[in-house]
Amino acid sequence: MTTLRPSGFLTIGASDLEYRMIGPMPDQAPTIVMLHEGLGSAALWGDFPDQLQAKTGAGVFAYSRHGYGASSPAELPRPLDYMHVEALDVLPKLLDRIGFRRGILLGHSDGASIAAIYAGGVQDHRVRAVVLMAPHVVVEDVSVASIAAIKTAYETTDLRSRLARWHRDVDNAFYGWNGAWLDPNFRRWDISEYLAYIRVPIAVIQGGEDQYGTIRQVEIVREECYCPVEVTILPEAGHSPHREAPGATLNAIWEFANAVLRTHEDPHGWAA
Repeated sequence: MTTLRPSGFLTIGASDLEYRMIGPMPDQAPTIVMLHEGLGSAALWGDFPDQLQAKTGAGVFAYSRHGYGASSPAELPRPLDYMHVEALDVLPKLLDRIGFRRGILLGHSDGASIAAIYAGGVQDHRVRAVVLMAPHVVVEDVSVASIAAIKTAYETTDLRSRLARWHRDVDNAFYGWNGAWLDPNFRRWDISEYLAYIRVPIAVIQGGEDQYGTIRQVEIVREECYCPVEVTILPEAGHSPHREAPGATLNAIWEFANAVLRTHEDPHGWAA
């Protein structure tokens, strides 16, 4: 186990990954591990991790995957199974390194897909629940259309300069994600097979105006999972509920975390 400072870097394989650790250490209390979106980073969560820690009392660990934020750049083009690689190779090593003992995986967009693959593919008893915000389970036409549109915006507007404040190598971050999703072979990407193997409660938080995925993503989770699935639809939110409806998103996560992490015997104590 590594002693964690409030922020720093962890070397996992050949990559140095930046992170933030808020609240109690993973060996002292449950930890919510945050997995960012396809263009996200540890910093791009803003103050949401801090709000989450204050609301739940759990430790909160957020990090930037390789190719994002201040982490090591990724080799491009990314393989089309890059989310499987993150979930089945990188994330297990990371959780061991930080001394993760029990807690929740909380993923947004690509991060939600990675969380689902891990929960279904690794069967880690330390993971007590999973929160999926705007998850991708299959590739939809609307996803590809929006990702093609953002490529145009990146190359013709100030989007590149706005993203550059969050990523050390912004082109590496953008084209690594965008190139994979726009590869014609990526249309066959489908992680629904992992859902049936998840054995812990799932909370799905979906924006009603999500421009990158429809309610079909939520329906597949409900259809394929044998575990309890709790769904929160936020009608006015788009693809980023934690930014567009932060209060409602925070409350949904807090209520779910309380239900799955608190002991029945002692409502004020964390489950061991």
